Amino acid sequence: MRVLGVDPGLTRCGVGVVEGVAGRPLTMLGVGVVRTPADAELGHRLVAVEQGIEQWLDEYRPEFVAVERVFSQHNVRTVMGTAQASAVAMLCAARRGIPVALHTPSEVKAAVTGSGRADKAQVGAMVTRLLRLDAPPKPADAADALALAICHIWRAPAQNRLQQAVALHAAKAPTLKGRTG
Repeated sequence: MRVLGVDPGLTRCGVGVVEGVAGRPLTMLGVGVVRTPADAELGHRLVAVEQGIEQWLDEYRPEFVAVERVFSQHNVRTVMGTAQASAVAMLCAARRGIPVALHTPSEVKAAVTGSGRADKAQVGAMVTRLLRLDAPPKPADAADALALAICHIWRAPAQNRLQQAVALHAAKAPTLKGRTG
């Protein structure tokens, strides 16, 4: 499984590609940041994020895109920029028919470090260890993107089995309603 992780942001949008399967060593194929100037017009910044993500999709051809789910913060302006960059990443993937998964920050931290309250340094250290890197990727947005991809690789099999079970249950439910015990 090849996953592009996206840590959305307007100024720095972290991107990282990880390949592998749950239970086996994972491989980092690429990591970086799509940057936009803070003083540029919003529309131009969104186009720059789109072009950057499209380049990553062209180069690495991921099977899945994992994006950090936007969560409520006190700074509404920051949340809006993050949500807009997140939407651009989802749009780029959807345009190509690539499935998108959203993971919360605490879900990613828990998957990678074992604690949903881990700090950025702990996430960076575990990403470094799990991918057998010489040093944590910089800036933290890049390490977070890799953590998103790792989280998806590890959680996707369980999520797929759960979705299949729910679908199977829903398909059988109408036939069970008419029966009496």
